[in-house]
Amino acid sequence: YYTPNLWSCLNGTTAPTSTFTCERGAPGVAGSYYLKLTSKTVSGMGVMPGIAVSGTFNSSTLQPLTGFPFNQRPANLIGKWQHMIYGSSQGFVDVQLTRWDSIMQMRMTVASAHYNLTGMAMSWSNFSIPLNYSEGNNPDSCIITFKASGSSPTNNDYLYIDELSFSGSVLGIFDVVSSSNSSIYPNPAIDFIRIENSDINLINASLSIYGANGQLLKSLTLSEKNQQFFVGDLKSGIYFLVIQSVDGNDIKKLIIQ
Repeated sequence: YYTPNLWSCLNGTTAPTSTFTCERGAPGVAGSYYLKLTSKTVSGMGVMPGIAVSGTFNSSTLQPLTGFPFNQRPANLIGKWQHMIYGSSQGFVDVQLTRWDSIMQMRMTVASAHYNLTGMAMSWSNFSIPLNYSEGNNPDSCIITFKASGSSPTNNDYLYIDELSFSGSVLGIFDVVSSSNSSIYPNPAIDFIRIENSDINLINASLSIYGANGQLLKSLTLSEKNQQFFVGDLKSGIYFLVIQSVDGNDIKKLIIQ
Protein backbone atom coordinates (compact mmCIF):
# COMPACT_ATOMS: atom_id res chain seq x y z
CA TYR A 1 0.00 0.00 0.00
CA TYR A 2 1.02 3.64 -0.36
CA THR A 3 0.96 6.42 2.22
CA PRO A 4 1.47 9.97 0.89
CA ASN A 5 4.88 11.41 1.70
CA LEU A 6 4.81 13.62 4.85
CA TRP A 7 1.12 12.80 5.49
CA SER A 8 -0.37 10.57 8.18
CA CYS A 9 -3.29 8.15 7.86
CA LEU A 10 -4.69 5.00 9.49
CA ASN A 11 -2.95 2.51 7.22
CA GLY A 12 -0.46 1.63 9.93
CA THR A 13 -3.36 0.69 12.20
CA THR A 14 -5.39 -1.29 9.66
CA ALA A 15 -2.52 -2.94 7.75
CA PRO A 16 -2.59 -6.19 9.82
CA THR A 17 -6.06 -6.85 8.36
CA SER A 18 -4.92 -5.97 4.82
CA THR A 19 -7.41 -3.11 4.78
CA PHE A 20 -6.31 0.39 3.80
CA THR A 21 -8.37 3.59 4.05
CA CYS A 22 -5.77 5.77 2.34
CA GLU A 23 -4.72 4.67 -1.13
CA ARG A 24 -3.16 5.93 -4.34
CA GLY A 25 -5.88 6.31 -6.96
CA ALA A 26 -5.20 6.41 -10.68
CA PRO A 27 -5.31 8.18 -12.99
CA GLY A 28 -5.32 11.67 -11.52
CA VAL A 29 -6.88 14.77 -13.02
CA ALA A 30 -3.61 15.95 -14.57
CA GLY A 31 -0.94 13.61 -13.21
CA SER A 32 -0.76 9.90 -12.67
CA TYR A 33 -2.34 9.62 -9.23
CA TYR A 34 -4.69 11.19 -6.69
CA LEU A 35 -5.37 10.84 -2.94
CA LYS A 36 -8.09 8.23 -2.39
CA LEU A 37 -9.70 8.16 1.08
CA THR A 38 -12.34 5.51 1.77
CA SER A 39 -13.97 4.60 5.07
CA LYS A 40 -13.90 0.83 5.44
CA THR A 41 -15.11 -1.87 7.79
CA VAL A 42 -12.13 -3.42 9.56
CA SER A 43 -12.39 -6.72 11.41
CA GLY A 44 -12.39 -6.11 15.16
CA MET A 45 -12.33 -2.31 14.73
CA GLY A 46 -15.62 -1.35 13.15
CA VAL A 47 -15.73 1.22 10.36
CA MET A 48 -12.44 3.14 10.17
CA PRO A 49 -12.66 6.55 8.50
CA GLY A 50 -10.65 7.54 5.48
CA ILE A 51 -8.44 10.31 6.84
CA ALA A 52 -5.20 12.03 5.86
CA VAL A 53 -3.35 14.72 7.83
CA SER A 54 -0.46 16.77 6.43
CA GLY A 55 1.84 16.00 9.34
CA THR A 56 1.14 13.75 12.31
CA PHE A 57 -2.03 12.94 14.21
CA ASN A 58 -3.25 10.86 17.14
CA SER A 59 -4.55 7.64 15.63
CA SER A 60 -6.90 7.12 18.59
CA THR A 61 -8.53 10.57 18.76
CA LEU A 62 -7.87 11.42 15.08
CA GLN A 63 -6.76 14.89 16.22
CA PRO A 64 -3.81 16.47 14.33
CA LEU A 65 -0.60 17.02 16.27
CA THR A 66 1.92 18.63 13.91
CA GLY A 67 1.99 20.08 10.41
CA PHE A 68 4.59 21.18 7.89
CA PRO A 69 6.64 24.42 7.72
CA PHE A 70 4.66 27.18 6.02
CA ASN A 71 5.02 30.98 6.25
CA GLN A 72 2.63 32.40 3.64
CA ARG A 73 -0.81 34.03 3.98
CA PRO A 74 -2.94 32.45 1.23
CA ALA A 75 -6.57 33.36 0.70
CA ASN A 76 -7.93 29.94 -0.27
CA LEU A 77 -7.22 26.22 -0.33
CA ILE A 78 -8.12 24.99 -3.80
CA GLY A 79 -8.13 21.74 -5.72
CA LYS A 80 -10.39 19.11 -7.24
CA TRP A 81 -12.43 16.48 -5.43
CA GLN A 82 -14.95 13.69 -5.63
CA HIS A 83 -16.94 12.64 -2.57
CA MET A 84 -19.95 10.65 -1.46
CA ILE A 85 -21.36 9.09 1.72
CA TYR A 86 -23.54 6.00 2.16
CA GLY A 87 -24.94 7.02 5.54
CA SER A 88 -25.66 10.44 7.05
CA SER A 89 -22.25 11.50 8.38
CA GLN A 90 -20.46 13.88 6.01
CA GLY A 91 -16.70 14.31 6.06
CA PHE A 92 -14.79 17.57 6.07
CA VAL A 93 -11.73 19.55 5.05
CA ASP A 94 -9.88 21.48 7.76
CA VAL A 95 -6.95 23.91 7.48
CA GLN A 96 -5.01 25.44 10.39
CA LEU A 97 -2.23 28.02 9.97
CA THR A 98 -0.41 28.64 13.24
CA ARG A 99 2.74 30.24 14.64
CA TRP A 100 4.80 29.89 17.80
CA ASP A 101 4.73 33.01 19.98
CA SER A 102 7.95 33.19 21.98
CA ILE A 103 6.56 35.84 24.35
CA MET A 104 3.33 34.04 25.18
CA GLN A 105 5.09 30.64 24.98
CA MET A 106 2.20 29.10 23.09
CA ARG A 107 1.04 28.34 19.58
CA MET A 108 -1.27 30.97 18.09
CA THR A 109 -3.82 30.47 15.32
CA VAL A 110 -3.19 32.79 12.38
CA ALA A 111 -5.91 31.49 10.06
CA SER A 112 -8.28 28.57 9.83
CA ALA A 113 -10.93 27.00 7.64
CA HIS A 114 -13.35 24.17 8.29
CA TYR A 115 -15.59 22.99 5.48
CA ASN A 116 -18.17 20.27 6.02
CA LEU A 117 -18.85 18.34 2.83
CA THR A 118 -22.39 18.58 1.50
CA GLY A 119 -24.22 16.51 -1.09
CA MET A 120 -22.00 14.56 -3.43
CA ALA A 121 -19.55 15.08 -6.29
CA MET A 122 -19.55 12.02 -8.50
CA SER A 123 -17.01 13.43 -10.95
CA TRP A 124 -14.01 15.71 -10.51
CA SER A 125 -15.20 19.14 -9.35
CA ASN A 126 -13.29 22.28 -8.41
CA PHE A 127 -13.33 23.46 -4.82
CA SER A 128 -12.14 26.67 -3.17
CA ILE A 129 -12.22 27.01 0.61
CA PRO A 130 -11.54 30.52 2.00
CA LEU A 131 -9.29 30.92 5.04
CA ASN A 132 -10.45 33.12 7.92
CA TYR A 133 -7.61 35.17 9.43
CA SER A 134 -7.59 35.98 13.13
CA GLU A 135 -4.36 38.00 13.23
CA GLY A 136 -1.94 39.86 10.98
CA ASN A 137 1.19 37.78 11.53
CA ASN A 138 2.66 35.21 9.18
CA PRO A 139 2.28 31.55 10.20
CA ASP A 140 5.14 29.11 10.57
CA SER A 141 3.15 25.88 10.28
CA CYS A 142 0.21 24.43 8.35
CA ILE A 143 -2.01 21.41 9.05
CA ILE A 144 -4.49 20.17 6.45
CA THR A 145 -6.96 17.42 7.33
CA PHE A 146 -9.13 15.49 4.86
CA LYS A 147 -11.77 13.13 6.24
CA ALA A 148 -14.14 11.05 4.14
CA SER A 149 -16.72 10.57 6.93
CA GLY A 150 -17.97 12.45 9.95
CA SER A 151 -18.28 11.13 13.51
CA SER A 152 -20.31 8.09 12.37
CA PRO A 153 -18.51 6.67 9.33
CA THR A 154 -20.26 4.29 6.96
CA ASN A 155 -18.52 1.64 4.92
CA ASN A 156 -17.41 2.95 1.49
CA ASP A 157 -17.81 6.69 2.25
CA TYR A 158 -15.15 8.30 0.10
CA LEU A 159 -13.29 11.52 -0.57
CA TYR A 160 -10.83 11.86 -3.43
CA ILE A 161 -8.43 14.82 -3.68
CA ASP A 162 -6.17 16.02 -6.50
CA GLU A 163 -4.47 19.20 -7.77
CA LEU A 164 -4.20 20.58 -4.23
CA SER A 165 -2.72 24.07 -3.75
CA PHE A 166 -3.23 27.48 -2.16
CA SER A 167 -4.40 30.56 -4.08
CA GLY A 168 -4.43 34.30 -3.53
CA SER A 169 -2.86 36.17 -0.64
CA VAL A 170 -4.00 38.14 2.39
CA LEU A 171 -1.95 41.17 3.41
CA GLY A 172 -0.33 40.91 6.83
CA ILE A 173 0.88 43.72 9.04
CA PHE A 174 4.45 42.49 8.57
CA ASP A 175 4.28 42.89 4.79
CA VAL A 176 6.02 46.26 5.25
CA VAL A 177 9.58 47.39 5.96
CA SER A 178 10.41 47.37 9.67
CA SER A 179 13.18 49.25 11.46
CA SER A 180 14.08 49.98 15.09
CA ASN A 181 14.22 53.76 15.41
CA SER A 182 11.95 53.88 18.45
CA SER A 183 11.32 52.10 21.73
CA ILE A 184 8.20 51.52 23.82
CA TYR A 185 7.89 51.18 27.57
CA PRO A 186 6.48 49.77 29.72
CA ASN A 187 5.85 46.67 27.67
CA PRO A 188 3.72 44.86 28.82
CA ALA A 189 1.61 47.91 29.65
CA ILE A 190 -1.62 48.56 31.54
CA ASP A 191 -2.84 52.15 31.09
CA PHE A 192 -0.12 54.22 29.39
CA ILE A 193 2.85 53.70 27.10
CA ARG A 194 5.71 56.06 26.33
CA ILE A 195 7.34 56.09 22.92
CA GLU A 196 10.92 57.30 22.69
CA ASN A 197 12.68 57.85 19.39
CA SER A 198 16.08 59.18 18.35
CA ASP A 199 15.18 60.00 14.76
CA ILE A 200 14.13 63.57 14.01
CA ASN A 201 12.21 62.27 10.99
CA LEU A 202 9.80 60.44 13.30
CA ILE A 203 8.46 63.71 14.72
CA ASN A 204 5.00 64.32 13.22
CA ALA A 205 5.00 60.74 11.97
CA SER A 206 1.73 58.81 12.15
CA LEU A 207 1.24 56.11 14.78
CA SER A 208 -1.25 53.32 14.17
CA ILE A 209 -2.23 50.62 16.66
CA TYR A 210 -3.50 47.35 15.21
CA GLY A 211 -5.09 44.38 16.87
CA ALA A 212 -3.61 40.92 16.45
CA ASN A 213 -6.07 40.31 13.61
CA GLY A 214 -4.76 43.31 11.68
CA GLN A 215 -7.72 45.60 12.51
CA LEU A 216 -6.83 49.30 12.90
CA LEU A 217 -7.81 50.45 16.40
CA LYS A 218 -6.12 53.83 16.90
CA SER A 219 -4.58 56.52 14.67
CA LEU A 220 -2.31 59.03 16.43
CA THR A 221 0.51 61.46 15.68
CA LEU A 222 4.01 61.58 17.17
CA SER A 223 4.46 65.29 17.90
CA GLU A 224 7.43 64.90 20.27
CA LYS A 225 10.54 62.76 20.53
CA ASN A 226 9.26 61.31 23.83
CA GLN A 227 5.51 61.02 24.06
CA GLN A 228 2.96 59.27 26.25
CA PHE A 229 -0.25 57.65 25.01
CA PHE A 230 -3.26 56.21 26.82
CA VAL A 231 -3.94 52.52 26.05
CA GLY A 232 -6.12 51.67 29.02
CA ASP A 233 -9.13 51.32 26.74
CA LEU A 234 -7.56 48.32 24.98
CA LYS A 235 -8.36 44.82 26.16
CA SER A 236 -5.62 42.49 27.38
CA GLY A 237 -3.78 40.94 24.47
CA ILE A 238 -1.20 41.47 21.74
CA TYR A 239 -1.15 44.60 19.58
CA PHE A 240 1.12 46.08 16.94
CA LEU A 241 2.28 49.69 16.68
CA VAL A 242 3.20 50.91 13.22
CA ILE A 243 5.04 54.24 12.98
CA GLN A 244 5.00 55.57 9.43
CA SER A 245 7.54 58.23 8.44
CA VAL A 246 9.58 59.29 5.43
CA ASP A 247 12.11 56.60 6.38
CA GLY A 248 9.58 53.79 6.14
CA ASN A 249 7.66 51.81 8.72
CA ASP A 250 8.75 50.93 12.25
CA ILE A 251 6.74 48.04 13.71
CA LYS A 252 6.63 47.15 17.40
CA LYS A 253 4.76 44.47 19.32
CA LEU A 254 2.86 45.70 22.37
CA ILE A 255 1.32 43.54 25.09
CA ILE A 256 -1.56 44.95 27.16
CA GLN A 257 -2.08 43.24 30.51
